[in-house]
Amino acid sequence: MIRGSLDDNRGRRVGVGRGMGAYDAEPPYAPGEDYPELSRIGVGTGPRPNHGYGLVRRALERAGLDASRFGTAEWNPLAGIVRPGDTVVLKPNLVREFRETQEGHADCVITHGSVIRAVVDYVYLALGGNGRIIVADAPHNDASFEAVARIAGLESIRSYYRDRMGFDVSYYDLRPECAEKVDGVIVGHRKLTGDPCGYVKVNLGVHSAFAEVNHLCHLLYGSEYDTRELHSHQHGDVHEYLISGTVLGADCVISLPKLKTHKKTGITVNMKNLVGINGNKNWLPHHREGTPSQGGDQFANDGIGRRIERAAVAQFKRVFPHLGRLRRVVAGPVKAAGKRVFGDTNVGTIRSGNWHGNDTTWRMVIDLNRILMYADARGRMNSEPVRRFFSVVDGVVAGEGNGPMDPRPKAAGLVIAGGNSVAVDLACATLMGFDYRRLPVLDRALADHPWPLATFASEDVRVFTEGAVNGLTLDALGEEADAFEPHFGWKGHVELRAAEAVTRS
Repeated sequence: MIRGSLDDNRGRRVGVGRGMGAYDAEPPYAPGEDYPELSRIGVGTGPRPNHGYGLVRRALERAGLDASRFGTAEWNPLAGIVRPGDTVVLKPNLVREFRETQEGHADCVITHGSVIRAVVDYVYLALGGNGRIIVADAPHNDASFEAVARIAGLESIRSYYRDRMGFDVSYYDLRPECAEKVDGVIVGHRKLTGDPCGYVKVNLGVHSAFAEVNHLCHLLYGSEYDTRELHSHQHGDVHEYLISGTVLGADCVISLPKLKTHKKTGITVNMKNLVGINGNKNWLPHHREGTPSQGGDQFANDGIGRRIERAAVAQFKRVFPHLGRLRRVVAGPVKAAGKRVFGDTNVGTIRSGNWHGNDTTWRMVIDLNRILMYADARGRMNSEPVRRFFSVVDGVVAGEGNGPMDPRPKAAGLVIAGGNSVAVDLACATLMGFDYRRLPVLDRALADHPWPLATFASEDVRVFTEGAVNGLTLDALGEEADAFEPHFGWKGHVELRAAEAVTRS
């Protein structure tokens, strides 16, 4: 029985390392100073400082891990989570190597390699050199995994471990295929190697978060134009997902998300990070088509313009898949015309569920989190958690504004760590200056359920920052918030100060 992340003090406790909001190391991201515990595995210092690595170490210490031995050569922070012989999957955010409208990735889109390397070292220490470490993610459908892995320095980390330790740190692209796009429009697909352990179908049935809106499931829209595939997996008592066999076969999963805003869920941290354990993202509901009065959350209002747009887009989706080679020719001009007539999704126009009224994506995210915690390697849901979990959030350089794939860098200088994804995400939202009660992905994650994600209340979470010997409540932590700019579809709704103003009025 694995209940530690649900209700014990480790689950409720969150550690925060806070410092400089920049990265200063190069692959393979060796620590910038001698740490006594790493001498046992022969990890030496690199030629440059490594601020991100130090913040990971600080967050682990403040999370209360192996507290009595901190500062000694015997400190082994992940020993209570990772055991010798384990298969450990590290799940970073490797979503894409570029931003929608801005140059480069600016260190604010994907998990930085210095954070990944630090966690690899502490996992290896806990394994005692006996076990497996796999870095795995399913990036966005048009991402180049090779480019993302190069930016994150994964091959350099792997080479270091192979040459110095005789140990393999594997990294997998979990996608079975990627999309070919012209001006952001999907015109084809290319097969990939995929997960070497295959994929497992998991059906949550009546316990899915979509069960209460079954009457609206015919409106669900996934990641591609053809909704028939999605509807075949989300209807009636069928609410199923195609999950990575590597992830479900792991003894322990350590989430390494990037701290960012998100257009559909408000924030993306641990919980939203699990979109990357899927084998087919077109099985994932992203929004419901239509306006609110029609049962949809695609648009924020019922204006005539949005109704016309919905009709035009529906017609395009019916015709476009059948155009064959012409798709590459018409994709760009059609999208450009739509942008001129109906507005730009990246510049102030709310569509595709990119607003605080999205009633769909949070349900999908909560379903995925239940699967990670309770589904065994065969896809059967159990009454108790079946694998160990921990998280280390990279917020050294975070992302604000038009997240998750077009954010601006925010020099937050944060690494946040803990044993429960909900508790850590509550702390992250608060540190961003957001009210978790206005984020359904967090507020609803605290609800009673046969497969609970947490069995404590938000008031029980304690966040340990510098000088907070007894930990801070979320309310107290909010006083230290470094306000992030939300996605424009969430502005005026999710901010802590805005929520307080509404309460006072």
